[in-house]
Amino acid sequence: MSDVGTSSTATMRVAVSGSSGLIGAALVERLRREGHTVARLVRSSRGAAAGDVAWDPEAGTIDAAALEGMDAVVHLAGENVGTRWTDEKKRRIRDSRVNGTRLLAETISRLARPPRVLVQASATGIYGDRGDEVVDEASAPGTGFLADVGRDWEGASGHAESAGIRVVKLRFGVVLTAKGGAVERLMLPFKMGVGGRIGSGRQWMPWISLEDAVEVIVRALRDERLRGPVNAVVGSVRNEDFTEAFARALHRPALFPVPGFGLRAVFGQMADEALLAGQRVEPTRLREIGHVFHHPTLDTALAAALRQS
Repeated sequence: MSDVGTSSTATMRVAVSGSSGLIGAALVERLRREGHTVARLVRSSRGAAAGDVAWDPEAGTIDAAALEGMDAVVHLAGENVGTRWTDEKKRRIRDSRVNGTRLLAETISRLARPPRVLVQASATGIYGDRGDEVVDEASAPGTGFLADVGRDWEGASGHAESAGIRVVKLRFGVVLTAKGGAVERLMLPFKMGVGGRIGSGRQWMPWISLEDAVEVIVRALRDERLRGPVNAVVGSVRNEDFTEAFARALHRPALFPVPGFGLRAVFGQMADEALLAGQRVEPTRLREIGHVFHHPTLDTALAAALRQS
């Protein structure tokens, strides 16, 4: 790969973890459509295709030889955070991110022909619950379980950085797509007319469309100006404004708020950190390089998401 500027003509060999996830599947489709060679990192030989790379982050094993000569690695794998957090669940959330990232970073740092760039998923949860404070890539991490995980997650790629590999840490907000995540979970209650804001509705929600999330990854693969933390969001909106926009897109009312105490009863700590907390995140680095989003407004992003249902 020619890792210069933002050229889009050179084809790449890209290894992708988390290729069956929402973002990963869309990314693989996009890369292959453009003629790039994609090697998926897979944990099992079942369903593996020619050219896939075997790895097992829990066991600490990976087929290093299969990564030789890759132009880039995109690391998206991680345990789902959207359920109640038991101690075991919290261990899996942390280990799946930190151990997987460390294994990949250490492995590619030792290759004879290492990739030029590692694009690593992270999350805006690293900022913690910041109220109305505006945060960007220069802001310090916050406090709480998700913030601690985010700090360790991003730190786990240190071996790759020390080896001179360009590492981009994409802090994703809520990815809007009807194929899963927040939009899919909200579809049924809103279609039934019983949707509404979460808790007070005053918490900030950073967001990005699925198409734009993939576009930011592709930009990070090619644009050498991106390095270190990058907020992969279009902007942030209060939860009450998001639910009103979602209801409007579905032509349904948003009349029934979900009380915080009910969410805490069902989800415990996860409700406090992932549903009732928020971050007012700005995409400062992407703006600095003149990145243009396909869906720059929440209404256009939601319309695009609902077309996927």
